[in-house]
Amino acid sequence: MEKKKVLIVDDQNGIRVLLVEVFSSEGYHTFQASNGKLALEIVTKEPPDLVLLDMKIPGMDGLEILKHIKAINREIKVIMMTAYGELDMIKEATDLGALMHFTKPFDIDEMRVAVNMQLRGGESNNIYAMGS
Repeated sequence: MEKKKVLIVDDQNGIRVLLVEVFSSEGYHTFQASNGKLALEIVTKEPPDLVLLDMKIPGMDGLEILKHIKAINREIKVIMMTAYGELDMIKEATDLGALMHFTKPFDIDEMRVAVNMQLRGGESNNIYAMGS
């Protein structure tokens, strides 16, 4: 079975390095981009299964990148990351197709669980159905 692909889009190098390490160790093929232009090039050439997308990126912001990702391929799952409690932007991101958001600083284990649920079972995760 082919490895699922995760794209991490954040202008902060430290966050990209951390998330690449976490999701590579989970067995995913990881890509990273520090800006929208690079992110969209990767989405076009190597369509990821899931994108972890920062809301605030210099140049093209997260909402704009999200719109472009969904225009290229609606099937790509997107989880937003934000350092801001900007509910209007979070609501707009959800309306545009983002699955959920994590506020920085986020719990890395919660994010790992969320990504695994999206990529390894989605809604009907068998782990929770056992024994019932």
